[in-house]
Amino acid sequence: MKWQSADVERLRAVPITGLLEQLGSMPKRCRGTEYWYCSPLRDERNASFKVDTQRNVWFDFGIGKGGDIFRLVGELIGNTDFKKQLEFLSEKSGVLPVLNLKEREKIPNVSRFENVKVADLHRKALTDYFWERGIAQSVAAQFCKEVEYRIRGKWYFAIGFMNRSGGYELRNPMFKGCISPKDISCIRLSGEEQDTCCVFEGFFDFLSAVVLGLARDEDCLVLNSVSNLERSYDVLDKYSTVRCYLDRDPAGEAALEILAERYGKKVSDCSGMYEGNKDLNEYLTRKKENE
Repeated sequence: MKWQSADVERLRAVPITGLLEQLGSMPKRCRGTEYWYCSPLRDERNASFKVDTQRNVWFDFGIGKGGDIFRLVGELIGNTDFKKQLEFLSEKSGVLPVLNLKEREKIPNVSRFENVKVADLHRKALTDYFWERGIAQSVAAQFCKEVEYRIRGKWYFAIGFMNRSGGYELRNPMFKGCISPKDISCIRLSGEEQDTCCVFEGFFDFLSAVVLGLARDEDCLVLNSVSNLERSYDVLDKYSTVRCYLDRDPAGEAALEILAERYGKKVSDCSGMYEGNKDLNEYLTRKKENE
């Protein structure tokens, strides 16, 4: 496979935080553009692996090494072959080389999801899952689809929530994943642009806000992961009010702090209403159980 310079630069721009999340690593603490992790290169209890999200570089203080995303991939796979690093990063990120149509047809699908089919929700297993999490089918059907796909010859299905780049967040009772590309989701509930935007970490929290009447005519933004926070800036910059319904955990608190530093008084923390719960959906579920 021939790699062009444009391909290399597209891969170099893949957020290191996003790659780490794909590999199962989440930040232990965040401050500004610095995200701290337990090192993915060795076993440790205290986070000493720093990612600078502005420069998209990393440094592991435990081994004294750092660099760009390619250097990290090299350490992860134990291979200094740049082509191997490109192939690994392309597969994990879903970013394919820019090739002509005939060349693309020769490339195997880097996604593990094959024969993807999208339809309206109808399977009882999925509508029951929504019900268990406090979401009525009438609400779910407005914003979600049913996605059927094959992995290694076996068929599966899940709830699909589309992002602005055409990818899908996937959920079912046994699985949580994403069909690339990974991105934020933007929803205009009124059909017209508003001055207020409500921000959620996951789509079940967004659906919960609709059920609870917290989001009516406001515009809504679903991060689909706190690692997508920087992707939200071009959307949030235009709003006069940003209402945050983020998770009440270290990652959610760090994301709120970053938004507050960027937008100041425009940002309001709405998580106090579900204090004692991890997130808005947990609050809704417990509320319905007690009714």
